[in-house]
Amino acid sequence: NTAPDDVILFGVAADSTLTKVFTAKYFGMLLFSLTALCVFLQGIHYLLKNNTQQNDQQLLAHSLFAAMICAASFFAKELNKNFSGEILISCSVFEELFEGIACREISTNTQPDFVIIGEASELNLKRGQRGRAEIVLETFGKPAHSANPQKGVNAILSAMKIIDEISKISLPKDELLKEAIMVLTDIKSSPYPGSSVVPDYCKITYDRRLLVGETKESVLAPIEELIAKMRENDLNFEAKVTFAKEQSKCYTGETIEAEKFFPAWILEEDDSDFQKILKEIKNQDLDSEVSHYSFCTNGSHFAGEKGIKTIGFGPSFENLAHTIDEHIEISQLMKGIEGYMAINKALLLEE
Repeated sequence: NTAPDDVILFGVAADSTLTKVFTAKYFGMLLFSLTALCVFLQGIHYLLKNNTQQNDQQLLAHSLFAAMICAASFFAKELNKNFSGEILISCSVFEELFEGIACREISTNTQPDFVIIGEASELNLKRGQRGRAEIVLETFGKPAHSANPQKGVNAILSAMKIIDEISKISLPKDELLKEAIMVLTDIKSSPYPGSSVVPDYCKITYDRRLLVGETKESVLAPIEELIAKMRENDLNFEAKVTFAKEQSKCYTGETIEAEKFFPAWILEEDDSDFQKILKEIKNQDLDSEVSHYSFCTNGSHFAGEKGIKTIGFGPSFENLAHTIDEHIEISQLMKGIEGYMAINKALLLEE
């Protein structure tokens, strides 16, 4: 809007029609529109050429919702809604921050008998996953000028000692889910910047991947034992360990707060409902294999907390989720609809 209204264009008279069209203001608008159109057409050409749907880093989630909704609609129409039970589709918030926390309201209000997690699985059936916990370890010291460090207690040095001991903790294993994991993800000291001060506080965060049967108490117990042992050997050593807590405001304005402990789960392969689903999936020639998710899902609540029978099934590939070039193949999307319809048939049609 700050562009001049009158511009002499290549010596053409200022009051001519051509000059009025190509004033700086309107010429800029025209150029922008043409550029946007070219980008749009290029995108359409890419989609047609590669036979994919591509957009932002939430495209997989949106596509999976669409596949589930279409499958439920087609299934109900095909049978004229003549089947036993109900099909409920939930789109929950904050799965990445608090796996399954929003689903607590869903299970309370609907009390499902069986849950299908729609995360991408490459059309394979997932019958379990490792859980996730975020562990916070804090060490406490005594501040002092860095010119006289002997007068203080360095919280970072205390942290280094216990970090070394934690790395020696033996973690459990599972035949399906493999090994539990404990990875140090960040360290923060205070004051920061130090400004010639021995730090009196250090916070260490661990990402802990859980196996079935592990509890809050059993996960923290080995670290608490280490703290007690190190305190006996060093009167200046002070530390505590807890699970991280986080809160976030939802788009509705509601605030969700939770402790970050989301349990693992497994559905036994010989479960009768699972076997019926597997049979129907194979009848669709989807070449589905039985495996487990490598990441955490809302199944941590449905199966891990509530004990509800749960499986995972979805089109597309797990390693594409949340990537810059996230996309889904049209063929995967269509086969996903077929798979969801097969699951509906297995669970809702009486033999």
